[in-house]
Amino acid sequence: MSNSIRIESDTMGAVEIPEWAYWGAQTQRAVENFDVSPLRIPVPMIRALAIIKKCAAEVNGRLGTVDSSLAGTIAAAATEVYQGRWDDHFPIDVFQTGSGTSWNMNANELIANRANEILGEPRGTRKPVHPNDHVNRGQSSNDVIPTAIHIANRVELEGLLLAVDDLAAALSDKEREFAGLVKLGRTHLQDAVPMTLGQEFSGYRTQIEKAAGRLRNTRANLEELALGGTALGTGLNAHPDFAEAVAALIADEMGLPFRSAPNKFEAIAARDAQVELMGALNSLATSLMKIANDLRILASGPRGALGEIVLPTLQPGSSIMPGKVNPVIPEMVIQAAAYVNGKTVSVTIAGQNSPLELNMMNPLIAYETLSSIDLMTRTCRVFADRAIRGLEADEERLTFWIEWSLALVTPLATEIGYDAATKLAYQAYREKRRIREVVRESGLLSEEKIGELLDPMGMVSL
Repeated sequence: MSNSIRIESDTMGAVEIPEWAYWGAQTQRAVENFDVSPLRIPVPMIRALAIIKKCAAEVNGRLGTVDSSLAGTIAAAATEVYQGRWDDHFPIDVFQTGSGTSWNMNANELIANRANEILGEPRGTRKPVHPNDHVNRGQSSNDVIPTAIHIANRVELEGLLLAVDDLAAALSDKEREFAGLVKLGRTHLQDAVPMTLGQEFSGYRTQIEKAAGRLRNTRANLEELALGGTALGTGLNAHPDFAEAVAALIADEMGLPFRSAPNKFEAIAARDAQVELMGALNSLATSLMKIANDLRILASGPRGALGEIVLPTLQPGSSIMPGKVNPVIPEMVIQAAAYVNGKTVSVTIAGQNSPLELNMMNPLIAYETLSSIDLMTRTCRVFADRAIRGLEADEERLTFWIEWSLALVTPLATEIGYDAATKLAYQAYREKRRIREVVRESGLLSEEKIGELLDPMGMVSL
């Protein structure tokens, strides 16, 4: 890239801009004002802004609010942005003015400069296509950015749902595979009554299926678009038909049921849809953490602890202990889940910061929701492919813990009473013997009855 610069002006005066850049004066001011982090606009937000500008230009051309030839060129430039040709020309920090005006103007200036270039004019001329008068016609940053967040969230959500459904399918396969393997259940990390390993995995599968349902329930609210409400929700400076027409065109372009929000004041002032989305993501993250922690416990040892399952061996686990293998994928999942738990708090606080008619933390909300969706999508896929599908049961270990468990005494209470059964359990514990041996020695029950009552599979409701 060249080090040469060009001079552009806005209402505050002249600004130096890199000659190669397609952005303009307002974007450059934002670059200089908000250089506080390495975080930049998420790519799905760029795509959403591009589709908004494309559809808005086409509708404005149709309504006669922008010259049809200019509208067509704006749409062509916006299409290039949507295709990813100009991603490097969105340089503004996530932490910026809360309305996201800088991101909106970044898109407006880039598209205007590119449209003028297509029409044979140099970058920076602001004519014949003007970033505000033409690219931003009928719009305000206050309705564009919330609309872009909704579009980006809704589009990216589809990929996450596919990943979550795939994880549920992997767990379902293990549920069936382990259906006949009896194991020791545990509550409070103490021995409890028997269950099957398949039943344990059925709980995990149901958690993930319910998480998918919660995510799907957020889609309807994300499909409402604020565009056309302009600054506050009144629609000032927008054609009366603009909002409905652009929403319909965006829906057609994206193949998703987007629609104009019935109340633009709520759609602009509140980010409750994103708070709801993060709630569903938080629930998914919490489920993933529970399952991953359980797998670490079940695979612990493998000789000095439970060792009931064997996770895929993926990499050496220690720089000093030869042969040690760690549960690396569950540990990755746990950390990713904790990260999303934290982002949920961030979006909750951001959602509360909607004084009067506008949320002032839109860029943060956009970044946190989209990065959470992306992280959970990747995490679910890796969890399914590199942990769940290759997981195996150690049947010998499952049987060993069942036979040593004092919980086998539970069915005896129906025959000899709770107190007598408790005494036998304590005796077996003190003498470090199996409960089956102690019951047989007591003479309280026949061998046939002992076999019937102490059959682990008989204690499991399949």
